[in-house]
Amino acid sequence: MLRVTLRNLVARKVRLLMSAFAIVLGIAFVAGTLIFTDTMNKSFEGIVNGSTPYVTVQPIGAGGWDSPVGESRTIPASVVDDLDALPEVARADGSVASQGLTLVGEDGKLVGGFGPPTLSFSYDDAPAMTGEPAVTVVDGRAPTADGEVALDEASAENGGYQIGDTVDLVSTGEPPRLEAELVGIVEFGGGSMAGASLVLWDSTYAQELFLDGADAYSTVALTPAEGVSQEELAEAARAVVPPGVVAVTGDDVAEQTEDLIGQILGFLTTILLVFAGIAIVVGTFLIVNTFSILVAQRSRELALLRALGASRRQVSRSVLLEALVVGVVGSTIGVLLGIGLAMLLSALFATFGLDVTDTPLQIQGRTWVVGYVVGIAVTLIAAYLPARRASRVPPVAAMRDDVALPESSIRVRMMIGAAMVVAGAGGIWLGVSGSGAWYVGGGALLVLIGVALMSPLLSHPVLAVLGGLFRPFGMVGRMSTQNAMRNPRRTAATASALMIGLALVTTMSILGSSVNASVDEGVRKEFTTDLLLSNPVGAPFSASIADQVREIDGVGEVAEIQFVYGQGDGFATTVVTSGDPQQILGMFEIDSDVSDIGPGEVAVMETVAESDGLAVGDTVTIPLASGPAELEVVGTYAESNVISGYLTSFDFVEQANVKREDSLVGVNAAEGVDPDTIEEPARDVVADLPTVIVQTQEEFIESQRDQVNQILMLINALLGLAIVIAALGIVNTLALSVIERTREVGLLRAVGMSRRQLRRMVRLEAVAIAVLGAVLGIAMGLVFGVVLQRVLEDEGVTELSIPYGTLVAYVLIAAVVGVLAAVIPAFRASRLNVLQAIATE
Repeated sequence: MLRVTLRNLVARKVRLLMSAFAIVLGIAFVAGTLIFTDTMNKSFEGIVNGSTPYVTVQPIGAGGWDSPVGESRTIPASVVDDLDALPEVARADGSVASQGLTLVGEDGKLVGGFGPPTLSFSYDDAPAMTGEPAVTVVDGRAPTADGEVALDEASAENGGYQIGDTVDLVSTGEPPRLEAELVGIVEFGGGSMAGASLVLWDSTYAQELFLDGADAYSTVALTPAEGVSQEELAEAARAVVPPGVVAVTGDDVAEQTEDLIGQILGFLTTILLVFAGIAIVVGTFLIVNTFSILVAQRSRELALLRALGASRRQVSRSVLLEALVVGVVGSTIGVLLGIGLAMLLSALFATFGLDVTDTPLQIQGRTWVVGYVVGIAVTLIAAYLPARRASRVPPVAAMRDDVALPESSIRVRMMIGAAMVVAGAGGIWLGVSGSGAWYVGGGALLVLIGVALMSPLLSHPVLAVLGGLFRPFGMVGRMSTQNAMRNPRRTAATASALMIGLALVTTMSILGSSVNASVDEGVRKEFTTDLLLSNPVGAPFSASIADQVREIDGVGEVAEIQFVYGQGDGFATTVVTSGDPQQILGMFEIDSDVSDIGPGEVAVMETVAESDGLAVGDTVTIPLASGPAELEVVGTYAESNVISGYLTSFDFVEQANVKREDSLVGVNAAEGVDPDTIEEPARDVVADLPTVIVQTQEEFIESQRDQVNQILMLINALLGLAIVIAALGIVNTLALSVIERTREVGLLRAVGMSRRQLRRMVRLEAVAIAVLGAVLGIAMGLVFGVVLQRVLEDEGVTELSIPYGTLVAYVLIAAVVGVLAAVIPAFRASRLNVLQAIATE
């Protein structure tokens, strides 16, 4: 039996490789995701270990990657002297840090784009906990005077700067633009900076830039004396630091930072693996179909094996062994292809500024294990039912001319599918009723599987309609439809693979269109200012820009908004809008019952107040890095796309210990002044500041649409992998079907069907299968999209928009996919020798 199995593998290697390709793509995505995220993790691990001191002294809640931007709390220079005098301390180095600068290249564009941050520090050669200096000067010298700066190698190269050049930077403080002479190039001790820019200053000049000239520091790095541990060093430091300041060991800082990075990478990994899972599920349909057809074609051979003494178990094992080989081959190629995919992902993320290409790809043993386990398991599970059916071929069947494999009752399949659809509909209803989005997701999955099980019956009306559309093709059209309906299980399984991909693509198209429609509606309702100044990625910018805009002739009201970020679990932060509340509510026409908001008071968005059970007179606690802030609720306001869930005055900025910056600035022309007359002068104010843009209402709407559409394009590109696998399924099914109908094809040619007609018949059969999958998929996608919009209504997706033109395009694209998928099978069918085909058993 082993020799027979191996012979069958060699004889059918092309067909089985087609099945393996379905596993290859799915496993490549799994392996590529694991390799890419492991590489990112290694890169960030190097950054953390290469920059973290043995002990860091810092204000409570500051210094972490999730600490608020614009942190204004400092440590007096006298504390550094006290720490340096401790016998446990070999050296104490005060550091001034800021994320308020952005490096601009010689071409006037931001170095790294709007993705990675620019990290500014005062230069020192203090060692990290690895024992090596965090930065080393590799060209030129360290900055020692005002107006001098050093850059990391990658940033200098990307910015087009060399020693002696004048470096341009944009600031969130005053002035909004800086220039400095490049005097040194440094190398980061942790390896890659993952796309971030490192800007180093003289310590005294950094204090002037970021601390208003105060003799103080952001943090203090402590290096232990010989024989002193991190914990002993931290304990000694805690005895002399003032209240509100803590000493944290390097190991603790690294652990906290790596946990935070782990949350980010875990989220990214989950998203990518979801798409990989979709591809694998779709590939499963291809494998089931392939083995079902192969087993059907070998029915007489299997019967002969049974007649010669092979047991049912041996026959079943033979088919499963073939599947095992397919799984091993597919998984191996998949993991190897995953390495290339990881390189592609690294290059793609580098274009967004997250550059880890300097870090060697991390191909861990776990990646191989996961790839083989998933690939082999999926293949064996998919081949189990065909293998079981193969074992049920009776030995006596070898004596008959026609051998039909036993088929399970379609009634049972229909009942199971209907039950799953009902259960899924119930889950979706629970989700819409407010039980949570997980119910919607689970319900949608059950509906998808249920419809796939019911698809042999559901295919009949769709194929009947297509048969009518194929009438102009005469007998060829009728035969193509009949061929598709001849084996409804096979046709339905092939179409189901495409159905899943198009159901998800349709869902995302409806969601994207609804988000765009909701943004349009919300912005037109609230965006009543003539101009809006903002940062493309929501980062803060210098508050002095608003002052310059106020000086423009014809400018009336100018409303400044600063978002203050509280602390939370990881990135689950509380966002507070600070500014002139009455001006903001009036200028953006937000309905409210607020009469006045003073220091220590806050207005709350109605949906937030309802979910948190807040009423006027209650106290809200906002978690801040410097400690919790308690604010009294004095009113509520309607749902808004402009401001966050909490609105208070600018006094809160000082209470939160962050610097005064702007996140948004609304500008209105003075009464009687044409808004067009102030647009160009406002653009001139920010002309040399690439971090700030001026937009009209239509420009703002278009920018929001672009963001949604970019995300939608990325999701559809990932889902396109499932559609590619589904197309391969059509190719494989038709190719095997042509082989199965070799004698029939020969007879058709013998009675006068031309090669062109034969090719057309195969193409129309492929179109029928593809359109069947498209119709079922789009129908479900419509339901899922409408439900998802209803579930997200409270999250701001208030408008339902169905892109009918796009959905029609999907059907046409599916038909084109069918035509392309049929090219090779149709060509092979037309090239069959008529006499040999007729003689085929």
